Amino acid sequence: MYDRIKGFRDFYPGEMAARRATIDVLEETARRYGFREIGTPALERAEMWTDKSGDEIVDELYAFEDQGGRHVTLTPELTPTVARMVVAKQQELSKPIKWFSTRPFWRYEQVQQGRQREFYQTNVDIFGSSEPEADAEILAWAADALTGLGLTEEHFEFRISHRDILGGVLETYDADVDVDEAIRAVDKSEKISRAEYHDLLVEAGLTYDQAAEFDDLIASGDLDAVEAFAETDRVTAAVENLQNVLSAAEDFGAREHCTISLETARGLDYYTGVVFECFDSTGEVSRSIFGGGRYDDLIEGFGGQPTPAVGVAPGLATLSLLLQRAGVWPDEEVQTEYYVLQVGDTRSEAARITRELRDRGHVVETDIAGRSFGSQLDYADSINAETVVIVGEQDLANDEVTIKDMDSGDQVQVPVDEFPGDRDRPTYEDVA
Repeated sequence: MYDRIKGFRDFYPGEMAARRATIDVLEETARRYGFREIGTPALERAEMWTDKSGDEIVDELYAFEDQGGRHVTLTPELTPTVARMVVAKQQELSKPIKWFSTRPFWRYEQVQQGRQREFYQTNVDIFGSSEPEADAEILAWAADALTGLGLTEEHFEFRISHRDILGGVLETYDADVDVDEAIRAVDKSEKISRAEYHDLLVEAGLTYDQAAEFDDLIASGDLDAVEAFAETDRVTAAVENLQNVLSAAEDFGAREHCTISLETARGLDYYTGVVFECFDSTGEVSRSIFGGGRYDDLIEGFGGQPTPAVGVAPGLATLSLLLQRAGVWPDEEVQTEYYVLQVGDTRSEAARITRELRDRGHVVETDIAGRSFGSQLDYADSINAETVVIVGEQDLANDEVTIKDMDSGDQVQVPVDEFPGDRDRPTYEDVA
């Protein structure tokens, strides 16, 4: 007997049905917005991460040397991959480029609630537009997808900020402040104590008094106060951009879900503008459900022409926690519309009915194990069959089959050549 590897999960049919229903909503919402599905490889060159973040990031990757001597890794995220894809065909692609995909990723990190070493995300990205409407469309897609899953404004909120507001305020203190390190401290601020947070800001170059002042200013969320404090073009432009994104989000139907939260920073260095994270409004799911934002420099960093970009990536693990908390996680059970039950030597007619029902797009099972009548009926019940079509030798002798409703137990005989007949989805109620 082999044990499952830590950080990797099995999904049996019931849970997989719920996950599939969730993914279908995310993807169908993306299609309605005009996002086009792409497929990407599981393996990439490790240099796509080490060149940007240093060799130490290898400790977080499933990296190895392949038989051709290449240093490769299972992909820990999608953004560098789609950046590579955009660069490869940048001149051929119509702008804006709107892509989505759902797939697994791998990262060697501490396993905890909502975080595994193999995890699944739906990535939704726009390349080629720097307009506030692009950011707002990402927010609108996320809001529509979540409401499509049964959530309301009472269940979730988008905490939204702008990296240049944080960076611009930090630059007013001292030229020696490590802005990126300080922003990473902001990203951790809700997970640690205020003293630890201030210590991290001091390590980034602020004094303790400045750290406390910066903390109070950012925590207020008052854009006017922040702009007055910084008095820099960078902060003024960032505040205006954030307000324009929120204005567009109002028109796109997503503003009611957005809360200005300047303590939202997103830890990854490639974010350049508006950033946001989705949280459980009740706080019962304590961690971020997912996040996204603008990363205008990434395509150029991969050797392409300057190309603005914005995106978001809901993870299935954390999203399922929110859906379960809100009571809208899809039922973890398989669904079957028809079971065609065979009694005696009736395979030919049973197969004909099975094929015709399947041709109409229904989920249909029939006996493939030579079981008894009772065993077949028990199996039909175990797969939640709504309707059982009993094809028995005695019924066929009378040119009939029996249609049984599994919920009520009611059943009726109908002419065999009239089933399924002209009806698209005939049930007991239709033929009784």
